[in-house]
Amino acid sequence: MASVLVVEDDQFVRSALIRHLTDAAHTVRSVGTALEALREVAHLRFDVVILDLGLPDLDGAEALKMLRGITDVPVIIATARDDESEIVRLLNDGADDYLTKPFSPEHLSARMAAVLRRSRGSAQAEPPSRVIRVGGLSVDPLRRQAELDGTPLDLTRREFDLLAFLAGRPGVVVPRKELLAEVWQQSYGDDQTIDVHLSWLRRKLGETAARPRYLHTLRGVGVKLEPPRPEPAP
Repeated sequence: MASVLVVEDDQFVRSALIRHLTDAAHTVRSVGTALEALREVAHLRFDVVILDLGLPDLDGAEALKMLRGITDVPVIIATARDDESEIVRLLNDGADDYLTKPFSPEHLSARMAAVLRRSRGSAQAEPPSRVIRVGGLSVDPLRRQAELDGTPLDLTRREFDLLAFLAGRPGVVVPRKELLAEVWQQSYGDDQTIDVHLSWLRRKLGETAARPRYLHTLRGVGVKLEPPRPEPAP
């Protein structure tokens, strides 16, 4: 079973979540503010966080960004908001899944089980020990470090996963469906999620979509990473 942190300020909802999770044999701690949640994850290890967006001290979207700064714990957003653009933004900011209130205990259990399978499967996978080199780019999957021309790259968890996956297949065009399955562990999703992360990654690699060096998008096909082409002689 899992260790769960519930971040919810509505006492009725909070009690219902605690009761359901406890009945399912999970270990549960609960808080009602974003700052309390940050203190909890800074000192204790959790398998999953269920995060409400309407917190009294800080909007849950901002709390998510702060959580991602200190931990990779899977986060399931629990929200009454159903705006698609906001949901996409939350997923891009590091949420692993979301639930729109009201939701049933069975729905929550199914989403938690899926997130935990992905998280535990990733943790148990044996990472390759070799450093991947593509041009001036080096990626160390074991240490989760990447450098460009000897300069360390400051990458988010998802940016690193995307870069490492593409770098391990230099010159190969990877379909978007494969990226969603292997990097996001999702069988479906919005192409915008990939595009946003590619845009952030390009910025950190010192390139743009109009003038790519390492990352090349083939419209309607997929994405590939390859060494930069030599500059033409003047």
